Amino acid sequence: MPLKGINVLELAGLAPGPFCGMILAQFGASVIRVDKTYGSYNAIDCLGHGKRSIALNLKVYEGSNIFRKLINQSDVLIDPYRPGVMERMKLGPEELMGINKRLIYARLTGFGHNGPYANMAGHDINYLALSGLLSLFGRHNQKPTPPVNLVADFAGGGLMCAFGIILALFERSKSGIGQVIDASMVDGSAYLGSWFFRSQNVPGLWGNPRGKNILDSGTHFYDTYETKDKQYMCVGAIEPKFYEIFLEKLGISSHEMPQFENFEESREKLEKIFKQKTQAEWCAIFDGTDACGP
Repeated sequence: MPLKGINVLELAGLAPGPFCGMILAQFGASVIRVDKTYGSYNAIDCLGHGKRSIALNLKVYEGSNIFRKLINQSDVLIDPYRPGVMERMKLGPEELMGINKRLIYARLTGFGHNGPYANMAGHDINYLALSGLLSLFGRHNQKPTPPVNLVADFAGGGLMCAFGIILALFERSKSGIGQVIDASMVDGSAYLGSWFFRSQNVPGLWGNPRGKNILDSGTHFYDTYETKDKQYMCVGAIEPKFYEIFLEKLGISSHEMPQFENFEESREKLEKIFKQKTQAEWCAIFDGTDACGP
């Protein structure tokens, strides 16, 4: 395993931090989750696979002393707290990296450690909004729709933090010195949107209101459809050659349903067609094809 021999301390928190720790554990790191002695996230933390745990009260000398000893033996610390929390307990980067100069101190927050939002509470929907991505999700003439909490919490937060840790470990292999990682869910989400922000001038992709573009349900060939048994099928036949296969499996010619014309009329036809069979029947029809319609 690539991270075998790497020791990680994960301060217990909600989804992004545990996900980051789980990624490291699944690639071979030895991860110890540091729980509080009062209260617990155990009831909702289902990302403890491959980790050990210890309960410490970091606000008292005994707990803080044990924690410092663990830091001296660790390569990585995952800190999910708001700015200033660890510093008030004398456990900030300056203190802990003074104990262990090779420590990777990974700080995972919503808004980062600087700026007017740094100390504010927030959740996935707030980070998505500030990143600019929330405005992309939703149907035409409807309000933006939160895509559960996968984008900011897990992708922009936990996954990007784990990537930062890997980069810091690689750099440390050359310099011998640890560093502080400031992983912000707002910044991470915005980074995930790099392709979108940089492709604004690509003809046909964007430029229309939300829900009227190729990749946001603006066309009949990139959408979801209800089946006879109240389940759903997704269609993503963007390329003309895949669209031809898609139509062939439906028994329709391209003359009857041109790809880049009459989107709403074609969508209505597809809605009626997909309701004629069950999801299982449609899956059998499209199985093994390049129709992009599972």
